[in-house]
Amino acid sequence: MFQKVLIANRGEIALRVIRACRELGIPTVVVHSEADRESLHVRFADEDICIGPPQAAASYLNIPRIIAAAEITGADAIHPGYGFLAENAEFAEICEASDLTFIGPTAEQIRQMGDKVAARRTMTAAGVPVIPGTEDALKDARSALKAAEGIGFPVMIKAAAGGGGKGMRIARSAETFEGLFKMAKVEAEAAFGNGSLYVEKLLEHARHVEIQVLGDRHGRAVHLGERDCSVQRRHQKLIEESPSPAVSSQLRRAMGSAAVRGVEAIGYVGAGTVEFLLDSEGSYYFLEMNTRIQVEHPVTEVVTGYDLVKEQIKAAAGEHLMLASDIELRGHAIECRINAEDPDNGFRPSPGLITTFHPPGGTGVRVDTHVYSGYVVPPYYDSLIAKLIVWASNRDEAIARARLALEMFVIEGIQTTIPFLQRVLDHPDFRAGDIDTHFLERFDVVRESQEPAAS
Repeated sequence: MFQKVLIANRGEIALRVIRACRELGIPTVVVHSEADRESLHVRFADEDICIGPPQAAASYLNIPRIIAAAEITGADAIHPGYGFLAENAEFAEICEASDLTFIGPTAEQIRQMGDKVAARRTMTAAGVPVIPGTEDALKDARSALKAAEGIGFPVMIKAAAGGGGKGMRIARSAETFEGLFKMAKVEAEAAFGNGSLYVEKLLEHARHVEIQVLGDRHGRAVHLGERDCSVQRRHQKLIEESPSPAVSSQLRRAMGSAAVRGVEAIGYVGAGTVEFLLDSEGSYYFLEMNTRIQVEHPVTEVVTGYDLVKEQIKAAAGEHLMLASDIELRGHAIECRINAEDPDNGFRPSPGLITTFHPPGGTGVRVDTHVYSGYVVPPYYDSLIAKLIVWASNRDEAIARARLALEMFVIEGIQTTIPFLQRVLDHPDFRAGDIDTHFLERFDVVRESQEPAAS
């Protein structure tokens, strides 16, 4: 096992890794920016090092400073968390060259799955269903339009190196395609330094269902069931649940087996997520793979009983996976992402001083957070400030428990998404499990139509 782990991240995920390391008896060191001196991950780590000013490019994305921090403190492994450098193949390579274990997959695996076109090829070869689309990256609008016409509109234009909804556009006709293609290309170049795009068929009214996988260095891979992440705003997930209300035990076995075949094809090591789109007919198609621990991993933890971060660390250390091949999901879990945003004003970021912070408690309630009363939410990073995770014996009880927990979650001094999440949980379509990735778009239209007309 590792002698000391450096955590190259911040916020709640840094605290989450600290807890896992403590249970494994591993000392931790965290890096932090000047803006995060008062964050809880700095307080609870065994050691901490300031690596730069608030801007992420000068701190959390500064690879030389992170490597230097590991060498100074004697760390022998680095956990990247999610975001920042978690899916950066160059960082993984530099860790290896510096005799540091990167707690995650290999650089080659990150590249192979990070390139969406290469990932599609890999999954196709492994017999995993893939959404109809182009086999190669498209560099110019004219050839892309020809490919789109062959696939049939509507289509999705997507960045080959993309993620987080960037470099992505929906084209519903040939007349609008070229303009949207050029916009996506510019956005992809700015976000990823790579303007390569591909085109795939747009599946209307599909669910976003992902399979949690784990692999070890000895060639074994397992899946831990699915999460339904269909409640999204602009491709950003807001509510996740496990199991999916649309997935039967038979479909779970099929999707899980497909995901395992895909990761076995590349000898994947560590925690990862194979993401699918599930249509209304029950057919599923590979979307992409995230080669890291996910924000929503806790819902899988509470329905399986496994600590995914500990399993991730043990796999990186060379231990054998001791998980069963056929894992049973117990009960139902829901996660609500609580962001420092004003949902009534276009989800505008709401940084600032938290004057009161009172998280809910009780049976089946878990809160993962790094904030507290008196904490100042900085304006430099992602707006996620807490994750509310609830568990109950069935979905209806889980929804009721989540609704009550949100009602008892007190955060004052800034605006948060709690009121919006309450409205989503109250929506009859959500309660019925009748949702897809465009649910929130329809929900917003319904809300606007119900607002009283101005006098």
